[in-house]
Amino acid sequence: MIQALQLILALSFLVVIHELGHFTFARIFKVRVEKFYMFFNPKFSLFRAKKFDGKWHFAFCAPNTTEEDEWSKHPEATEWGIGWIPFGGYCAIAGMVDETHKADEVNKAPAQPWEFRAKNVWQRFCIIIGGILVNFVAALLIFGAVLFTWGSDTLPLKDYDRGLYFSQILQEEGFEQHDRIVSINSEEPTDLSEVVKWLILEGRRDVVVARGLDTMALTMSEDLGVRYLAIQNDFDRQEREKARADKSYQKGHYTLVTYFFPFVIDSIVPEHAAYYGGLMRGDSIVAVAGVETPCYVQVTEELKHHPCDSVTIAFFRDGQPMETRLFIGDQGKIGVTFTGLLAFATPEHTDYSWTDALPAGIRYGWDLLVMYVKQFRLVFTKEGAQSVGGFGAIGNMFPSVWNWFAFWHMTAFLSLILAFMNFLPIPALDGGYILFLVFEMLTGKQPSDKFLEYANQVGFWILIALLVFANGNDLFKYFIG
Repeated sequence: MIQALQLILALSFLVVIHELGHFTFARIFKVRVEKFYMFFNPKFSLFRAKKFDGKWHFAFCAPNTTEEDEWSKHPEATEWGIGWIPFGGYCAIAGMVDETHKADEVNKAPAQPWEFRAKNVWQRFCIIIGGILVNFVAALLIFGAVLFTWGSDTLPLKDYDRGLYFSQILQEEGFEQHDRIVSINSEEPTDLSEVVKWLILEGRRDVVVARGLDTMALTMSEDLGVRYLAIQNDFDRQEREKARADKSYQKGHYTLVTYFFPFVIDSIVPEHAAYYGGLMRGDSIVAVAGVETPCYVQVTEELKHHPCDSVTIAFFRDGQPMETRLFIGDQGKIGVTFTGLLAFATPEHTDYSWTDALPAGIRYGWDLLVMYVKQFRLVFTKEGAQSVGGFGAIGNMFPSVWNWFAFWHMTAFLSLILAFMNFLPIPALDGGYILFLVFEMLTGKQPSDKFLEYANQVGFWILIALLVFANGNDLFKYFIG
């Protein structure tokens, strides 16, 4: 419920500022905006407001304006409202062929100076790109505000001498546990996010690692990114199957690479397996059912292989090796929490002034956008298409408990995605209009309004198909897997 609320709130905010971008440029060039709505409002609206005759008029849960309505007699004023379908929104610009105006409606009378179609191509271009521009700028400003408010924590790889834990797919590429990554394509990654980005999204192949006192050169496979997606999809499928079988099951996350540190118990849950098995705070688990588990990831993974089973747990207490036998619960848990990375390393915390936070937010947002664009190419593979998600997948990206840092960080990220997706040259999206305007700039010929109407209809059904596919993926994964 909290995830759904965060999703609706974030998307509502982003759609409003997107449409405000169109609205602002339209008003700069003295183009009338007939309606500005958050959410869609077929037939009726939850709220309507319009200023005419020198005062504001309001209506609640009212049918939309008709030709006989008093509100329609004042087209120079914008009607503001809230629809009843809680996604999306729109800005109805006078004289523009879009989802709110058909070509025949626009061309009933000669073009008026306050209409979109009466403006020159550069002015129309600015009005169209205004929404994309606002979403992009808003994302950078939000990232800057997040850095100013919370600062940033980083743990440079070069300062972590325990090395890294590598999943099976990376071990197949030649990595060994405890390896330290020196460089990827001759560049030094500063943290784990850059390692994942460079190897999976950018497909960089040449890696130098420090192994003990030696350094070694590794060459990654060209299909590493696609193979990773296939493994991730299979892992997600298995987790969904377990969650369907047990509604209380807490789904895990596939770990590609992480910092290597041991599973040291921090606390014991009373009357659970570890409690009855005599485990204590500070014990370090090193093996489960005879399988060595020197890294915390290996402990959690191995425990999940023995649900409802009695296994031997090997651990160290005060430097002495010990063993106990535990009955593992149906979710592969023993009733403990473990100390995290901060027990073995101290991250570098950076506080930012406004003058520092803004450029840092701009750099961070731009790098994130570049990473997303590079990741987008994987969508056109079979594995990438299977990983495409709709509103459910986006909602799951928010935390299950309210967290303002996570909310605003995720909102800024979604703002970047919204800007990028709207820039795609698909009719009915801003990118489709931009494509036709660029054509007009280059040729001096303006596409006919009928052509724009038909193109928008095609684009609309393309978007519907994409929405059905993405949200169908969510439903398939949830119900079938």
